[in-house]
Amino acid sequence: MPSLPNEGDNQGTSCLTLSSELPYQSTIKRKVRKKKKNGIITANVAGTKYEIVRLVIDEMAFVKTRDEDETANLIWSDSAVQQDKIVELRNYQRINHFPGMGEICRKDFLARNMTKMIKSQPQEYSFIPRTWIFPAEYMQFQNYVKELKKKRRQKTFIVKPANGAMGHGISLIRNGEKLQAQDHLIVQEYLDKPFLMEGYKFDLRVYILVTSCDPLKIFLYHDGLVRMGTEKYHPPNDSNLSQLYMHLTNYSVNKHNEHFERDETEDKGSKRSIKWFTEFLQTNHLDVSKFWSDISELVVKTLIVAEPHVLHAYRMCRPGQAPGSDSVCFEVLGFDILLDRKLKPWLLEINRAPSFGTDQKIDYDVKKGVLLNALKLLNIRTSDKRRNLARQKAEAQKRLYGQGSMKRLSPGSSDWEKQRHTLERRREELKERLAQVRKQISKEEHENRHMGNYRRIYPPDDKLLLEKYESLLAIAFQTFLAGRAASLQRELNNPLKRMKEEDILDLLEQCELDDEKLMGKSTRQRGPKVFD
Repeated sequence: MPSLPNEGDNQGTSCLTLSSELPYQSTIKRKVRKKKKNGIITANVAGTKYEIVRLVIDEMAFVKTRDEDETANLIWSDSAVQQDKIVELRNYQRINHFPGMGEICRKDFLARNMTKMIKSQPQEYSFIPRTWIFPAEYMQFQNYVKELKKKRRQKTFIVKPANGAMGHGISLIRNGEKLQAQDHLIVQEYLDKPFLMEGYKFDLRVYILVTSCDPLKIFLYHDGLVRMGTEKYHPPNDSNLSQLYMHLTNYSVNKHNEHFERDETEDKGSKRSIKWFTEFLQTNHLDVSKFWSDISELVVKTLIVAEPHVLHAYRMCRPGQAPGSDSVCFEVLGFDILLDRKLKPWLLEINRAPSFGTDQKIDYDVKKGVLLNALKLLNIRTSDKRRNLARQKAEAQKRLYGQGSMKRLSPGSSDWEKQRHTLERRREELKERLAQVRKQISKEEHENRHMGNYRRIYPPDDKLLLEKYESLLAIAFQTFLAGRAASLQRELNNPLKRMKEEDILDLLEQCELDDEKLMGKSTRQRGPKVFD
């Protein structure tokens, strides 16, 4: 049995060992744009050990700040950040983690949350292997093993530490009765009929960018890594369970095998690109469009499970922030996905701090694109800080002088006064929504111009698919937030959320006409009117 390594592709570490150069860029000069005259964008990268993050920061012409500077426009950290740090961020800042995302990124939390969704939506959540969390579900597992025994069936199970990484502590078993109810473990049915490449088992590292949780916005990067085992695959049996180079696809495990191939051509070696893989599917007359569609659905449905936790935690950190405001958080996630022989994708795990190590050229090419395209999509501007300070000053003046707040009705108000008050409230609500819609249009125009290799997968353009996802979101809120779900459900069902700019303008004009009638003014014909 091969010994498991102590280092490799991990989910972030507190000890940051900085590499002075990239293995495959040491002889190439960095491309640095000239600083703009109208200001600079600053980045604090003290929390990362990855040199490619610094290279991309330079290419974006961001200026790196001192390690102790907490006021930078962009803050990058390899590991999850404490919620109090997110609380302290100013609105113009961006940090690369959301609070609450651990609910799908820890193996035990993912299993627990997925199990709840599977109970209510088994057809929609059939992409994760049957899973038990030890010691809490030890008896359920043993009962399942007994049922298999009665039917004279035997299955293989993969056993993982609840919060492990890099393949540490993973083993395969076929006799489930021998497992003890002691350690915190995750036990899953082993997928023993994988899609093979040249006889080898492999998994996919798919990169996902979440730019906002309020509202939810998800982008999928149309490339990634294919990570292959380094021994030819054979279905598990009693004699080969310990051959981890055959059964595990973890790069941090297989890179220690003497058969690991560091070939730099895209169609050879133990690590390849998803771009190459999709071309392989096309060449073999397999449905590439369905492949990407299935991957997209898996990702969105998984992040729907996380959304109630993330949204609640984010709003706790950023109280009073209006829906649709620029998010101070974003996240690049690494989804590990296995394909079975029918090309159905199965979710293995999610990394909230995927490795950005670049010890092969393919790593450099893929990961640089992931980071560079993500920062372009975020649209961090030099004016963000100035506008934020001006907005804070204006809001402070409004509070000081009582501007912008609607007058309250007195108990003895007349019907006429009540009608005008209702109209005013309606008008303010429509104006607020109009501003949000216009801001969203501006964001989408920027995204459409700067997506690069990303594609937006939520919200989708397909109306039927959007309705299905929104239905699943409603179920997720009911499942995970209980009493808090009602108010969030009202937000989702607000008819204004679905309206376009022209619809809101029509309603605003109708408010104006109704108000003129109440005031006894002569009515005018409806026509185009600009509302700011």
